[in-house]
Amino acid sequence: MGEDSMRKFLAGAVLLVGLLDLATGSARAQSYSEVFKRVRDAVVVIRTAERDLAPAPGGRMVTVPGLGSGVLISADGQVLTAAHVVQTAEKIQVLTTGGEILGARVASSSPSADVALLQLERPPKKGAVAELGDPIFIVGAPLGISYTLTAGHISARRKMQGVYGNFSEAEFFQTDAAINPGNSGGPMFDIQGRVVGVVPHGLGFVVTSNMARDLLLQQKSLWTGFEGYMLSGELAKVFNLPQAAGILVQRVAEHSPATEIGLQPGTMRAEIEGESLIVGGDIILEVQGIRVSEPGAADRIRQSISKPAGQTVTVKVLRAGRTVELTTKVERP
Repeated sequence: MGEDSMRKFLAGAVLLVGLLDLATGSARAQSYSEVFKRVRDAVVVIRTAERDLAPAPGGRMVTVPGLGSGVLISADGQVLTAAHVVQTAEKIQVLTTGGEILGARVASSSPSADVALLQLERPPKKGAVAELGDPIFIVGAPLGISYTLTAGHISARRKMQGVYGNFSEAEFFQTDAAINPGNSGGPMFDIQGRVVGVVPHGLGFVVTSNMARDLLLQQKSLWTGFEGYMLSGELAKVFNLPQAAGILVQRVAEHSPATEIGLQPGTMRAEIEGESLIVGGDIILEVQGIRVSEPGAADRIRQSISKPAGQTVTVKVLRAGRTVELTTKVERP
């Protein structure tokens, strides 16, 4: 792949650069182009393929391509990205600035914070490794324009309380920098070229690198291979849940832990209470005896299934109005 083509692919990646002390002359003197030259080889493009329902009424299952961004964070081929880019993908390819196309698998994932860690089939021949760092000032590169920078600032650092959409445990930087479609999974860099955040889906926020490090590198959150939507409030009543909340299974990746345990995905698209959902699938009520509606459930469930490989995992679901218990032994990838 030529350099011009690769530039167009990488235009989907967010490149955010910062400044800790606005009065520091040496940092101010360093141009954005110098930072870009140092970090660009760490930024990768992620291509995916997954099975999904066609948008037409009564649509059949089709293979849908996906596109996102990521950043190489280790010499052995670990790539940090957004969970929704890869969560239900059945094929993942990573494109590097050197023109290599490498296969990858999900090593760890936390959908409730929208962060995931990929493992490449082998390390790239050419590629810088980005270092995880601390949050500061922001600059972004908009989708479709070849590395044009748009400046912004961090206006707040927030830890989500309860559930906001599907984000129940994420720590975010709130920012006024432009974040466009296709930026998902792209890295935020500081002026030293260190990664300080990951762009999630459809929000004016960036997930902090500290949160990503804790969930993916330290706790090593298990990749489940399904996409779900938290039903609470009025939606819980609409679906006649026997408790305050449940997770509606939207999609399930083949050959994933979700497939092994027997989770059933949705079968029909519907607009309910202003939300576009895929309905007809299982609704998860409990995991390892922990109700998903309980405070702190996401963290407790993650800890309960972070035991050694081969442990038994039990999931209670609501299926066609009946409560069903699913059990399997989960092996880590």
